[in-house]
Amino acid sequence: MTKPSRSALPAGVWALGLVSLFMDMSSELVHALLPIFLTTTLGASMLSVGLIEGIAEATAAMTKVVSGTLSDWLGRRKRLAVIGYGLAALSKPFFPLADSIATVLTARIADRIGKGIRGAPRDALIADITAPEQRGEAYGLRQSLDTAGAVLGPLIGIALMTLLNDNIRLTFWFAVLPALAAVTILVLFVHEPEPKVDDAPAKSGAPRIRWADVATMGTAYWGIVAIGGVLTLARFSEAFLVLRAETAGLGIAFVPLVLVMMSAVYTLSAYPAGLLADRLDKTRLLALGFVALIAADLVLAHANEPVMLFTGVGLWGLHMGLTQGLLSTLVADSAPKALRGTAFGIFNFVSGIVLLAASLIAGYLWEDYGPASTFYAGAIITMVGLAGLVLLPRRNTAKK
Repeated sequence: MTKPSRSALPAGVWALGLVSLFMDMSSELVHALLPIFLTTTLGASMLSVGLIEGIAEATAAMTKVVSGTLSDWLGRRKRLAVIGYGLAALSKPFFPLADSIATVLTARIADRIGKGIRGAPRDALIADITAPEQRGEAYGLRQSLDTAGAVLGPLIGIALMTLLNDNIRLTFWFAVLPALAAVTILVLFVHEPEPKVDDAPAKSGAPRIRWADVATMGTAYWGIVAIGGVLTLARFSEAFLVLRAETAGLGIAFVPLVLVMMSAVYTLSAYPAGLLADRLDKTRLLALGFVALIAADLVLAHANEPVMLFTGVGLWGLHMGLTQGLLSTLVADSAPKALRGTAFGIFNFVSGIVLLAASLIAGYLWEDYGPASTFYAGAIITMVGLAGLVLLPRRNTAKK
């Protein structure tokens, strides 16, 4: 007996993937050079870099809780996504104009607030427009297109830095164009389904997270939140990968190759990992992602030349491909349908707060004990997270 063929992914998933591609192209063009810009042009310390990255990501995380809950309360996701992507696009001109660390911090916070506003509603919208048996593929596709943008952004940065004689400020200006393209695609080509009366929680007063709603998430959901938090603590800001490239002897114009390598592996692995997540045991795939991060940290701890550097970065990208789309799938499957936005918001809030601590710890260890200590700490924390996977339920039932 033949199995029924899988239906094609909705056009909205592809459109959201392209939106992610263009915005990540813009963001990573800046992000690939920002740590070097901070340390060489503006004179920032390693701890300052960690602080800026941590505050920015924590701000995004806090915003995700509000936007996710608001999207559940409104029964609408797209308008919040447009606001989020629009704010991120508006933040881009402030990077080339920055003449102080405070200006960079302000621009990063604005950019991350935009990410925070759009993230949970966008992820919940993907679940809204796809069938449960397609969600691994849908999240994997969006993640692959997102990271394809993360490959193209640094490559464009390298080309521009070479053509413009290492003029970082002028290179930053080119990040504005793909950001505008992302907003345009979202406005014109993404459509959300009409909300059903029984899908939305009752609206009484201002939108808020109610403990009664949170309590309905269940132990499977909170296990995923805990595992994601530990994983984030181990995987500090990617700014430290860029800084590691400098210590490994790469010239300033070629430092963005680190994010190109990471994102290329991420892109190639995320979609196949999503397909596997729809067919195989999700916990085992997640464990494989943890193993990849442990290997990446150990290699990067000893990466004093380019070959080891890129090997470690490639393993880091493989870890991202195996885990990020899978975690989104697990959140979508384990949360009640009417509270998916809130569920993604809480998950991302916890991850963002943990990332603040992780980036500060990474910056402190780097300054006081050297780069290797930062990556050794990441490997140890990942091992703890891997041991904790035994507490994650082996099967999560989707609440449709």
